[in-house]
Amino acid sequence: MAKTLDDDPRSRYRSEAFPKQEQEQPGLTGATEPAPDHGEETYVGAGRLSGKRALITGGDSGIGRAVAIAFAREGADVAIVHMPEEEEDAQSTAALVTDAGRTALTLAGDVRDEEFCVDVIARTVEGLGGLDILVLNAAYQKNRDGLDSIPTEEFDRVFRTNIYSMMWLGREAIPHLQPGSSIISTTSIQAFNPSPGLIDYAMTKAAQVAYTKALAEELGPKGIRVNAVAPGPIWTPLIPATSWPDKLPTFGQDTPLGRAGQPAELAPAYVLLASAEASYISGAILPVTGGKGL
Repeated sequence: MAKTLDDDPRSRYRSEAFPKQEQEQPGLTGATEPAPDHGEETYVGAGRLSGKRALITGGDSGIGRAVAIAFAREGADVAIVHMPEEEEDAQSTAALVTDAGRTALTLAGDVRDEEFCVDVIARTVEGLGGLDILVLNAAYQKNRDGLDSIPTEEFDRVFRTNIYSMMWLGREAIPHLQPGSSIISTTSIQAFNPSPGLIDYAMTKAAQVAYTKALAEELGPKGIRVNAVAPGPIWTPLIPATSWPDKLPTFGQDTPLGRAGQPAELAPAYVLLASAEASYISGAILPVTGGKGL
């Protein structure tokens, strides 16, 4: 039986301060305290994605894991792209997919590598028998002291992870997508309200909004919908790995709901956008921000 949560959105999940902590990129679930909720005990599917085949980048932990769990429980087979050092997280997520009675495929590598991105699409189509849903979720962010302190290699890492990979993966996936297919990106409130300490990350998130809107115009006549989800402050391993331990005690507390969100609270947005229930939604940016405006 699924775990029952409080109906009051202010107290549905943790509202207390998060403890100061730091991790190396890309961040791991087991080292994140407290553990994020990905919907392991709460998400209940209703067959909205029966027979679909999905690829999720950054699918091992955080928002990606929550989406993988929800998609599987809605009836989809799921391929997960992850960094090699995230193997343990990826296998844990894959186990949750198979527990739901669906096929799980794990693909280790770095989306900054064009050849890997090309290979990922080919292996997904082969392993799952096709591709219906592409979730572009992999991301890299780091706290910055100022624009003049960002080395070129760091700037390059952010853009290759957050933008180049989307171009490569989208380009390779489109020939395999049929009418009814869906592309969903994970952008951010940072695209609309950028923080100085995340300037390069925010730039890529704004570019993802443009990617979503332009690609929706291109693919709409083919019956393929393109949308994005814009999270606010969400408690994932990426947060302790952003190198801002002093900000964690107040992380998310400036939202109208007074707390950070959990990955489990993002999953229903991706399910909606991937499902036929959203058949007239394309080119949209869906905010999941705890009440913060875009």
